[in-house]
Order: sequence, then C-alpha cells, then structure tokens
Amino acid sequence: MKPLPPDTVRLLSSAQVITSVGNVVKELLENSVDAGATSLDIKMENYGLDRIEVRDNGLGIQACDTVVMAVRHYTSKISCHDDLERLDTYGFRGEALGSICAVAEVSITTKTVGEDISTQYSLDVTGKVVSQKPSHLGQGTTVTVLKLFKNLPVRRQYYTNAKKCKEELKKVQDLLMAYAIVKPDLRLTLAHNKVVMWQKTRAADLRGALLATLGSGVVAHLLPCQHLQEQPQISLDGFFPKPGADYLSTSSSSHDKTFIFINNRPVQQKDIMKLLRQSYTAQYPSESNRNRYPVLVLQITLPPSSIDVNLTPDKTQVLLHNKEAVLVALEALLVSLYGFRSPNDATPAERDSTYNQPPSPPQADTSPAEGNPRTSESGVKGLSSSSSIGELFGPVAAVSRGSAADGRPTLSAESWSRGVALTHPASGAPLQPVQIHRSGDAASGPQGSPGKKLLLNAVTENRASLTAYDLISNRTARAPLSAAAMHEKEARAEVLRERPAASLQEISDGVQERWKNLREEERTKYEEKAKKHLVHHGQRTILAAAGGGREAESPSPSRQQGLKRKAPLANQQLLDQLFSPQPQKKKTPAKPPDVKPSRPLPFSVAGLRQGLRRLWSQSSGPPPSGPANAPPGPRLVNRLAPASAWVVLCGRELMLLNPFRVEEALLFKRLLENNILAAVALQNPIQLTDGLLGGSEYTQALCNMAQGIPELNGGVILSDPRLLANGFKIRLFPGSPSAAPSRLEVTALADCVPFLGVEALREILTGVLRRTAATVQDSRPLKVRNYLQGEAVRLARQLPSNMTRQEVEESLSRMTQLLREDSRTCIHGRPFLHQLSVVPGSEHEAKSLLLPIEEL
Repeated sequence: MKPLPPDTVRLLSSAQVITSVGNVVKELLENSVDAGATSLDIKMENYGLDRIEVRDNGLGIQACDTVVMAVRHYTSKISCHDDLERLDTYGFRGEALGSICAVAEVSITTKTVGEDISTQYSLDVTGKVVSQKPSHLGQGTTVTVLKLFKNLPVRRQYYTNAKKCKEELKKVQDLLMAYAIVKPDLRLTLAHNKVVMWQKTRAADLRGALLATLGSGVVAHLLPCQHLQEQPQISLDGFFPKPGADYLSTSSSSHDKTFIFINNRPVQQKDIMKLLRQSYTAQYPSESNRNRYPVLVLQITLPPSSIDVNLTPDKTQVLLHNKEAVLVALEALLVSLYGFRSPNDATPAERDSTYNQPPSPPQADTSPAEGNPRTSESGVKGLSSSSSIGELFGPVAAVSRGSAADGRPTLSAESWSRGVALTHPASGAPLQPVQIHRSGDAASGPQGSPGKKLLLNAVTENRASLTAYDLISNRTARAPLSAAAMHEKEARAEVLRERPAASLQEISDGVQERWKNLREEERTKYEEKAKKHLVHHGQRTILAAAGGGREAESPSPSRQQGLKRKAPLANQQLLDQLFSPQPQKKKTPAKPPDVKPSRPLPFSVAGLRQGLRRLWSQSSGPPPSGPANAPPGPRLVNRLAPASAWVVLCGRELMLLNPFRVEEALLFKRLLENNILAAVALQNPIQLTDGLLGGSEYTQALCNMAQGIPELNGGVILSDPRLLANGFKIRLFPGSPSAAPSRLEVTALADCVPFLGVEALREILTGVLRRTAATVQDSRPLKVRNYLQGEAVRLARQLPSNMTRQEVEESLSRMTQLLREDSRTCIHGRPFLHQLSVVPGSEHEAKSLLLPIEEL
C-alpha cells in the first residue's frame, strides 16, 4: 500500500462536497447570508457549467484573511468542536471554497466598509491566491466560478442532457425559494444566460415572503399556526393549509413546495414529512390525493445543542436528539388543526369505519416529557392524541350485538342482514335509511290543499345538471376541460411547430413530457383555469335549467310561431309539469322608457361668426373682409367631450382633429431620425463577400463609408451613422493591391428587429448607390421601418386618454412645423383632420346655405 498524491486526495474529497451546480450555489449563498448580506444576485451561463456568479452586499472579507480565505478547513465561524453546540451560522467546516477551487476556476472580488476600492483575487486548485488586481465593484463579495467540473469529464458529461440541465436549474430555483421564505428581508435575483428567471424583493415578515414567492392565490388558503413547549424546549411556527381547503390549491405532486426548516436551515426529514402528509391527506376521501404533498411552511426552533448538523456534506439532513418529542409536538399541532386521526386510519374505508365505533371514555395523559398538547401553549386549540372519537364527533350510532374479547363491540352477519345491527343511542330503535321527500307531494298532497306546511327536509330545487327539457329545447354544453387537457391544447401546437414531421405518438409523448416537466407555478395556473372553467360550466348549466323553465311558462303566440321546437307543442305542458316544479312567476309589465329632460339653448349664426372673427383677429391682426384672407395655421375651437376629439378652424373650414394620430406620426418621424438600434455582439461574425452583398459595387460602397479609429489587430469599425443607427456594427480589415484584398465582417447586430440580416444591409447600400439615402431617416430598411412603426404605436397608446388644450396646441404646432401638407396622415394612412362644415364669409352666402325644409 502507498499514500495517494495530495492532488488526488483533494479531488476525491471535493467531488463528494460539490456534487452538482446546486451545491455550488447553496454553499456560496450560505456564505453570503452568514456575512450579513441583504441582497443577492445569482447569474448563470450554460446552466452553471460555464459560469456561476454570486454577488452580495455583505461585510466583505478582511485583507488579512484573503490569503487563506479559500484554503480548506480555514474558517471564522467556529474555533473548536464544542462551538457546534452554539452554532448560529449555516457554514462551519471551511470546505466550500476549497472544494470549488479543486473542480473549477475561481475568482473572488471583495471590499469591506473601511477599504476604498475592491480587490479581485484569482485562486488556484489549492485555494491559494495567485494574483490580485483592483476592481470597480462596491461593498460586499462576488465569487465567480468558471468551467465547473473541468477535471471531472464523466460528471460534466452527465449535464450534456438538456433534461438534466433543466432539472438542475429547477433545483436551484427551489433552493432560492426556500431561503427567500426563511429570510424575508433578503432580496434575491436569479438570471440564466442574461435573462432574469426569478426574483424576490424584501419582505417585512414570513407572510410577505410567502406572497412574494408562492403568490396570493396559494397564501389565501394557508393558515398561520404556532405551538410552544417548554419541556423539552420546542417551538413550531409556520403556515399550514386550511382545513377542508381545495386540495388543488394547497397541495403539489412533488415535495418542492413543502418547506421544512430547523433553526432556519432547510432540511429533509422523512419522518416529519410523513407525519405532515398523513395529517393533510386524511381530510380527503379520494385515494388519488394520497400521493400529493401539502404546500406549507414549518419552522422548528430547537436548542443548538440538541441538533447535529454535521451529518451529510450538503447539511440538508440533521440528527435530532429529542426526535420523538418533536414528532409528538408536531402531531399535537396537526391534531388541533385538522382533528383527531387514528393511527390505523390509512384508507378511506378504514376512516369511515371509525364512525361505527362507540365512544370510549377519555384517558388523561399528563406527562410533560411526552409533549402532551393539553399542557402546551398553541396558537390553535390543541386536542390530545388520546381523545375519544365521541369527544370529537359525538355519538353517531350504537352497536346492538356482542363484543370482542378485547372489549370492542362486533357486528354479526345475522344482525346486519336483518337491519338491526346499528341502533339509535337514545331510543334504541334500529337506524333507518334516509328518506327524501318531494315538495309537491308534501305541500299539496293529491288534491293540492294549501293548508299543509312544507317539510323541512324537502327537496325544492332542481339540480344543476342537464335534464330532458334542456336536451329538447337547448343545445348540450361541452364537458369542462381538466388542467392537463388545457395544457395539451397549447402544447400540441408548440410540438407541431418544432417538429412538423412528428407522428401522432411522438406528439402525444412530447405533450406528456412537457406536462411532467412543467413548473409548479405554471401547473397551478392551468389548475386555476380548469377550476374557473368548471365553475363557469356549472353556472351555464344552472342558467340553462332556469331559463328553460321560464321559456315554457307563458309563451306568447307570436313567439311560438317564431321558435323552432324539436318537440310538438302538445307535449310542452307535460314537460313543464315534469321538469319545472317551481311556482310560475307573473310577468310585470315593462315600464315606458324615461324621457330625458331637455331645454332649448339660444344659438345665433351671427354670434358664431363674431367668435370666429375674434379668433382670426388673435392670429392674423385685423379681421378679414372676405374669404380670400385666412389665418396661417389651424386654430382650436373646442373639445368634443365624449370622444377625445377637437374641433379645429382651418381657414374657413371647421375640421375634426384626432390628436393621437398626430402624436403617432410625430413619434414615428422622431424615431426614424434619431433612434439607434442597440447592436448585440455575435458569437460568430458574418463574413461579407461580393456574392453575399450582391456585387462588388456594394462592397466598394461599404468600404468608402466613414471609418473609426484603427484597432490593434489592424481592423477598423465603420462609424457611418446610417449603419450604426440601423443596428449594424461592421469591422473592415483594409488590404493592399499587392496583398490580400479588404475583408469585411459583421461583428454585432440588433436583436430587437426580427430576422434582421444581410438583406437589410443590402437595402441600405442600394440607397447609398442611388443617392437616395443621404440621411439616417432615408436609409431605414423595410424591417427597421416596420419595427419603428410598432414602437411609435406602442408609445402613442401610453399617452393619457384626455389631453389638455395646451398639449393639443403643442401637437398642432409641431405638426405644422415638422410634417408636410401631403404627409399629414397617421402610420395606418388615416388623416388627422376630417371636414365638418364651411363657415360662410358673408350674409348672402350664409342665407344661401339655409335651405327651406321642403327642399331638403
């Protein structure tokens, strides 16, 4: 035997601590929280394999500690093993950063309050600092991990599967949700490939954190509960599903929404999870609900000396010294919330059998060490686990035959077959089946006498279901869709779009795979839609039943002739009698419509003319004497209140102005002139050739454009505004007649315009060659113009619905200055102004416009 090399030992031990991308994020996140951070930004690239960056605003790392900050077993959180009994931090072993350095490239940038600038440190595989340089980052620590598992090819190969990568990303998001709940004052952001996937703002308390992570729809079905116990010292706190709440809103098919914390540490405890599931699912009789996990938050606070967290490398499992006491306290809290549940009640049939047991006398249990709920202080009234079933539900029935050897009553086959097995506890008479009485038979009898009273247990309403009458006079309604069916309708189209040649079986498999991998938030949305669809279907059914009865009460002769019935009119009264037992309502005569009050207003054409002359005098000096003189521009008259339009005087014409069309055209003109599309760097530059551009003249025109400052590699960026404004960043490598010719490549391209490429560049160069693209506005390609039109419409829709007079006057002024007479239309070709009338210039012309009524 011989010892292993130090590098091998380091790699083997690190591979056990850092097993996945989620472990890296978890260790770095816990270090940030231990440093007092209140803001965390996690950025990942290629599912964390290429880059993981965790940035916080904590206390930072002191300069004297940076030399050994990533060396294994160096830590500032504990000094000896006895400190674990007083542990109040997440980390304590000093292995995280050293293990990450062994399987990836790590750099740390940190700054404390007393330092002027931050410093970036580069680390080697042993965790030692190899270089450092100043940085621009603020207070806190930023850890950057590059090329994760670079020296573990098998583990890196495991993440080449897209499904595995998405699952790992989902685990990271679930991890952040857990810490977002247990730390309400912590702000978290998760970004993948420069796209923000999930974020959570600071919250005031635990309820606010749940609202920010789970949403108001889920929190509305949760109930805050608390349980305190002194001996041994146990504190239970959290939010649990309300008793009897809808299981679709308070449960999940996986355990990622069941949050269990022990001393603010997210843990996985099988015994606690089993007890929570049993108590929750016992409320629902369906067997399918037994496989679901409740949505809840449970915080268990224990003395640090009674917990052993040094059990697994990821510290997600802990060892409890008083495990039985914790389970008893939790069971007491669950019993006080959901009621008593027998240990043998594992199926709905067994749970129903408890109703047939007689009440047993309550047994006292006063041992404090057992965690008796009756001696504990609880936020919800507690019930002892030894309480009798009769104390909870009351006596239901007594058993009339014998008892077993252990004192429990038994049922014989003979008594059961005779119907005397179950007797009433008070009268001793055998229980009879429930009888349902009809209101018509009970109220009026055969002769319909009105003197008899209605029975209290009579059925007086129709069920909300389709009846024979509905099937005759109405159309049948479709059955409500389930959540999976709604998702299938949307996902099938996406699968067909991605794989047009897929078979029916492949499409079905793809849809099922998407449904399995669907995130819980999206699954909840579909379940809420399905629930609303079910409620809407029930309402439609009720309306169909009620509307069908009203239609058949007293049909008028004219309406009978207009309706096409599938059943003959002779059967209508029989159908009404069978399916409409409610008393018919008398129709109230319709009231005549109210006449709105009105009063005459004085109006004079002469007064209107004087007002218009006053407007002319304000704009052009002395009043005009004839129709030839007209003011230089349009003038506002007044606003039409119902329709946000304005009446404008243009010369002698009264016009109707739509100010939003004016603003839309002005915004589009300004975007054409000034907007610069942001170019995004391409991973692989596009090489431009004569064949690609359409000829050597296009290449020559591109080379003759304005150029920027030469770069070190000999290239130069074309700085012509017609290229930069349209989202093209082109680099030119000049050539010489004796050497290679000039080389052009597109290094960056605007990604906001769909399918922007070399064709748009060819349009720009065509305008340059034809001398029709001298300005940026004239050089816009068709795709860019369409994009800017959409942006102008979007910005115009954000304007206030009611513009003030001053704003409209400013729009008219800018329209007169910037837009020509022949281009005063909106983007969709609709004119700004619509003619209403022509103002007469003299009395004779005014009289000629007034025609007698007989001539109209």
